[in-house]
Amino acid sequence: MRDFTLKSYRSLLEAFQKCGYRFQIFEEFMEHPAEGKTVVMRHDVDEKAANALKMAQLEHELGIRATYFFRVVKQSNVPEVIRGIAALGHEIGYHYEDLATAEGDMEKATETFRKNLAYFREYYPVRSVCMHGSSTSEYDNRLLWERHSLAEFGIVGEPYLSVDFSKVFYLTDTGYAWDGGKFATRDIVENKFGLTFHSTQQIVECIDEGGFPEKALVLAHTLWSEKPSQWIALHLRETVRNNVKLLSRKNRFVGIIYRKFVKSYWNR
Repeated sequence: MRDFTLKSYRSLLEAFQKCGYRFQIFEEFMEHPAEGKTVVMRHDVDEKAANALKMAQLEHELGIRATYFFRVVKQSNVPEVIRGIAALGHEIGYHYEDLATAEGDMEKATETFRKNLAYFREYYPVRSVCMHGSSTSEYDNRLLWERHSLAEFGIVGEPYLSVDFSKVFYLTDTGYAWDGGKFATRDIVENKFGLTFHSTQQIVECIDEGGFPEKALVLAHTLWSEKPSQWIALHLRETVRNNVKLLSRKNRFVGIIYRKFVKSYWNR
């Protein structure tokens, strides 16, 4: 069975529901974490915004609220999609990358962060933000918080700064695989639970058997697709991209070419 489709995503959500997990949006989890089995479904809308809307519609059908972090790039920032997801009762957050785009200029980054946050608040009263990894940049976007505080902007939480991952299991589909952590650059969390999965079905089986942690934050990007042509294209692209990303860390020339390509892709 093809993985990373809406069908497999439904199977994951239904497994959580069947085993008594409660779903919370991120801002709610930060302020009033639920007792017992709890999962936060987080979506980083790096691109393929239309896919995000389909995931949001599926969650709404199942009575689930999730958190969607949007970037300002046009592949993510699609007004009708943001409005549609907010209308379904989901949380909208800002997927910030201001320090990277400002090339380390803290004052400029602060200015654009404030501006972009205000923009997304036109769609939803944003109270959650999450850094974008910006893997080809030398600047870690989280360094913004060495100069400022989340509270200064009315923010209640940032996943990589506000969550105790020794108590909350972090699971991400980075690299188009649940065990693709080696492809990540900055969105890395130490796994203290001793659990690893490759496929969605393996996660479902773990949940069914009662071996899944009580608290979890699950990051599902928006590359999950029902269209066979898009699914194949994305798998091929991610396989190539993952290998080039790894090679770029070892080879300076490949790194330069890769950074130029990535910059061109997001600026097109």
